[in-house]
Amino acid sequence: MINFITRYFTSLWAFITSPFRAIWRVIVRIFPPREFTVMDTPRGNVYTYGQSSFWRFTRFCGKIGLILWASWSTYVFVYHRPLLQKRTQQLEEVRATHTRHMSDLQTYLTKYNELVRSLNVIDDKVLNDKELPDSEREKLMNTRVKTWGELDFLRTRIVEMLRDEEFTPEYTKLSELSAEYELTRAENEELKRRNAQIIESMASIADADNIIVDTVTTLTQTGTEELQQNIKRINGTLAALGLSQQTLIKNANKYTNPLVGSAFSPIEFDKELDAKYQKLADGLELWSGLRRLNEVLPLGKPVKSRITSNYGTRKDPFTGKPKKHRGIDFAGKIGTELMAVAPGRVVSAGERVGYGTTVEIDHGLGFTTLYAHLSQILVSRGDWVRPGTVIGLAGSSGRSTGPHLHYEIRYKGAPFDPTKFVKDE
Repeated sequence: MINFITRYFTSLWAFITSPFRAIWRVIVRIFPPREFTVMDTPRGNVYTYGQSSFWRFTRFCGKIGLILWASWSTYVFVYHRPLLQKRTQQLEEVRATHTRHMSDLQTYLTKYNELVRSLNVIDDKVLNDKELPDSEREKLMNTRVKTWGELDFLRTRIVEMLRDEEFTPEYTKLSELSAEYELTRAENEELKRRNAQIIESMASIADADNIIVDTVTTLTQTGTEELQQNIKRINGTLAALGLSQQTLIKNANKYTNPLVGSAFSPIEFDKELDAKYQKLADGLELWSGLRRLNEVLPLGKPVKSRITSNYGTRKDPFTGKPKKHRGIDFAGKIGTELMAVAPGRVVSAGERVGYGTTVEIDHGLGFTTLYAHLSQILVSRGDWVRPGTVIGLAGSSGRSTGPHLHYEIRYKGAPFDPTKFVKDE
């Protein structure tokens, strides 16, 4: 052996390290040293960097190790994680089953002790009570037999529980059953009490509902009668215009502007409900329509003055020939304030042939009012005006023989006799 070593190797250390040197030679062949040349273009410098075989081999081993670690981690996450979750779930199920078994076992043992005590009491009465009647003695013996049967059943169930791994409990804790029973009974009593309160409340609500419906119905009927008085005097004029009160009420409920407010939405109830509700809703709709009509229609005088000339055919003050007068003339001095009679929007404010200085206001539902022969206009086209707003001053502009107000009410652009609209009767 020593001859062999001395023949082929220079020393014992060379012999021991020869396998490692052979392996290193293979590594050097696979990962030979490398040199990299880098030129610094702006400065013209050239730098040379070298990578040894050891550095290249170490970096290769690091990459292989990283790949192996990533592969193993992925494998563990994909394969072992579901298994771990499954084992955890199984453990929880076993624990739940064990807890349930212990609970049933405690229940059985408690019941067993109760039956044993009952059996001892029966035996004591039967053996020691000499004056016990035969009927009572027979009853006790029957109870004793029944108790023995229950004890035997409990013994069987306990043995099954301890020996059978697939045992399924058939009973829950008697104390829990008793508690649930008491809780259910208490809840039942509470529900009965609340039901009685609800019935009483419903009766009170029904009474209040009847009172409210009757009160609102009375109020709407009273209010409707008062509102109809104002509309009643112009029914003839409306009929001449081809309008019915019902149509006007319907349109008034749909009409909206910044001064009157939004439209009124009719209320409809289920036909299966008491008819009084729909009757009340119809009454409210009628009341709302009449209220809005009284607010929108140009009812009233534009100036506190007497009427000097009515609507209709008259003698023309300039020619002396009969000519139709399309409005009403109110007496007034120059500068007399003229007021809007209903909410609306100024659609015209300026000069008009024959009328002189005029203001026209749109009140909605097709009705407009026109003020003519003014000396001054105090509003502008597009303005919203409220009842009582001074829109101008009386004068004698245009085709006029003296200071006065020529006042017209028009429906869809055509003037009509406004007498009923301006008179209070």
